[in-house]
Amino acid sequence: MRRGRPFLALAAAETFSLSGTRLSTIAIPWLVLSTTGSPVLTGLTAMMEMLPYVVAKALGGPLIDRAGAKRIAIISDAASVLVVALVPLLDLFGLLGMPVLLPLVFAMGVLRGPSDAAKQAMVPDIATLAGVPLERVTGVASAIERLASTAGAAGAGALIGLIGPGQALLVNAATFAAAALIVAVGIPGPRRAPALESPPAERASYLDDLREGWRFLRGDAVLVSIVAMVAVTNLFDQAYHAVLLPVWTRDAGHGPELLGTMFASFAGASIAGAAIAAAIGERMPRLVVYTVAFLLTGFPRFLVPALDAPIGLVFATLVIAGFASGFLNPILSAVIFQRIPKPMTGRVTALNTALCFALVPFGGLAGGALISTLGLAAALFLMGGGYLATTLAPLALKSFRGFDGEIAALTDARVPWSSSR
Repeated sequence: MRRGRPFLALAAAETFSLSGTRLSTIAIPWLVLSTTGSPVLTGLTAMMEMLPYVVAKALGGPLIDRAGAKRIAIISDAASVLVVALVPLLDLFGLLGMPVLLPLVFAMGVLRGPSDAAKQAMVPDIATLAGVPLERVTGVASAIERLASTAGAAGAGALIGLIGPGQALLVNAATFAAAALIVAVGIPGPRRAPALESPPAERASYLDDLREGWRFLRGDAVLVSIVAMVAVTNLFDQAYHAVLLPVWTRDAGHGPELLGTMFASFAGASIAGAAIAAAIGERMPRLVVYTVAFLLTGFPRFLVPALDAPIGLVFATLVIAGFASGFLNPILSAVIFQRIPKPMTGRVTALNTALCFALVPFGGLAGGALISTLGLAAALFLMGGGYLATTLAPLALKSFRGFDGEIAALTDARVPWSSSR
């Protein structure tokens, strides 16, 4: 039981931070959409959070390797409490206009990027400490992520309807505070291996660390293929979540309660997929499951609302897509972690995920622009078609075949964990 405590602590911290983040991803777009009525401004607000998120995550990798993932996670989450709490405070006094909201959203992205990267960088060592396969840990972590997203989405819709989108962010601030406290108390810091310690004069510069991470990443064909595919699908997903589905919900005469319920149905179904991946992930043919899951997850979600289908069919599609999506992160995380040497975990995983999110800042803006110029149905069709074309990539590119191949990157011993920090 003692060996599993750090994983339980990380799981709890992720549950709090992700459920709060899911709340904000619904509350902030709804706040902008309901006050301005503009899909373009809604997309711009989403971009103002995601652009600094991507940059901060990419640049923060060497800092995680140097200062420690635990320390970065605590500092980032604690600072997020203050920034997020300013939104409901200013909203209470009627001071929350777009010129004020956009800088706050920008700061949220700056802090959330390193926080997410730091928590992700903890996973390989926690798997080693618990003595379980990496696929099982990433599967359980993914199931917890989906559970948090379900709770956050479901609670967000009801909370926004009850007290308004601005005030609902008080809960987001509280979840960041809980996450920082749990990481501080429940997760031991890594003890550096002697081989990794060197006098300050001999240490590489911060920029050299970034270059080293970039060289490793671009030299691995599998990681490059993952980045390219996930970056494009993330762009479409961001447009769907930040603009397309909220506008569809509003135009259909529904409120934030239904929007939150739809997000919750997708995330809730994904828990089952992630749980199966956690139980049998090490025995699954990774590439086959990955490809089929992506095909079920993407295009149908765009097609059904574009055809103005009944709400029941929309929910059924979201449930199927959500179940399939539950398999994706456990597979991707296991492939990525197994290909990265331990001393480079922070910088490479941070750079990898940052590049996967590189197009996300423009997703909401692209969705808003398409709606304004072509209409909602055309925007859904175009983005859904692009999603389908992208998810066929594993069938065409040879580099994806390395998903199920032998891993040669783990030549460095795992860094032992210590509760002394």
